[in-house]
Amino acid sequence: MNFILPILFATIAAAGNALFAYGQKQSSGVSNGLLYVGASALVACLLALSASPAVGPANLESIRQNWGLVAISGVGLFLTYLGFNLLYANFGVSQYILYAVISIVTTTVVVGFLVLKEPVNAYHNAAIFAALVTVVLFSIGQAKS
Repeated sequence: MNFILPILFATIAAAGNALFAYGQKQSSGVSNGLLYVGASALVACLLALSASPAVGPANLESIRQNWGLVAISGVGLFLTYLGFNLLYANFGVSQYILYAVISIVTTTVVVGFLVLKEPVNAYHNAAIFAALVTVVLFSIGQAKS
């Protein structure tokens, strides 16, 4: 039963990501895709602020005390939006697999395992290896298309 909630939450994130990818790719005709991404981020910000009372009290002091981490997260979101904009506008949504697998390495391995020292076992290592094989196979497939 421990695995159901993570899968549910990941599915919510994946559905949101699919909507973002769709909107981003459909906007590729917009003269400034990054401005489009900024506007979509504003919508996301308003939705997040509106939904925040559902997950806990508004503790603005906590935000003030963690402003450095808020800034780091903001830079991370900007880089994500910038990367998506460049990837989707120039190569299409099907290239998302590259982002997904590279995210496994940067987020799970670097941030999770190396920086935050989260536990890792042989199953995690096998999954990461399989993800890297995915990039190789996808790249070979793209080269043959």
